[in-house]
Amino acid sequence: MPDVNIQQVIDLAREAGKEIMTIYAQDFSVETKGDNSPLTQADKKSNAVIVSGLRRMYPEIPIISEETKLTSYEERKNWKTYWLVDPLDGTKEFIKKNGEFTVNIALMSHGQPVLGVVYAPAQNKMWYGMKESGSFIVHDDGTKTQLGKGKNWRDLSKINVVASRSHLDENTMKFVEDLRKEGKEVDFVSSGSSLKFCLVAEGKADVYPRFAPTMEWDTAAGQAVVELAGGIVLNWETKKRLEYNKENLLNPFFIVEFPS
Repeated sequence: MPDVNIQQVIDLAREAGKEIMTIYAQDFSVETKGDNSPLTQADKKSNAVIVSGLRRMYPEIPIISEETKLTSYEERKNWKTYWLVDPLDGTKEFIKKNGEFTVNIALMSHGQPVLGVVYAPAQNKMWYGMKESGSFIVHDDGTKTQLGKGKNWRDLSKINVVASRSHLDENTMKFVEDLRKEGKEVDFVSSGSSLKFCLVAEGKADVYPRFAPTMEWDTAAGQAVVELAGGIVLNWETKKRLEYNKENLLNPFFIVEFPS
């Protein structure tokens, strides 16, 4: 893992969050990208802050960001280390003004996240994880709490399932119904963006099944926070860790949990 100062990345996420909240407080226009996903000035301004900051501080580490033209696979497939950024995860939540959006910055090494920062600027909440240090939540007053290993949801009689607020699907509902048929008591928690990973890492949710499309930049920072708290993020079909820097950056379905 390269020598990276986690506090610099945290500060950069906060700086991007300030730009987002300036737009959030205004009337803003919404564009539609080629994949029909929404784009706002906040996405663009946050991206500019993060990309310029990372290039200034770590010019030797390349960047993949949702809002920056993607480097060709022929070039990036050989990257051992790179940044993976979603400057505004949960743009739909941002547009709805419900506060459930995040800034995601992850450092990838040999295809896996080894550092992740997730910042929710509307809530002033920060989660981060770094290899060899663990995962933490930073509270409003600046104090931090280390996130520890939770229990596997299969061992619980009452299960808190977290799912997307904007992308609730039949497979997730079936997952919940199957648990109830097993006699489990299920509480259903909806949340936007990568906050779902953080809820599992904190122990406020026991499991996050994802049966709808996500991209690699949506998951990397949250995965770092969960895994460095002792959790796992697994491909639903293969039960292996998610793969990154694929030719197609679309993720398979996955599940976020703590191991037995």
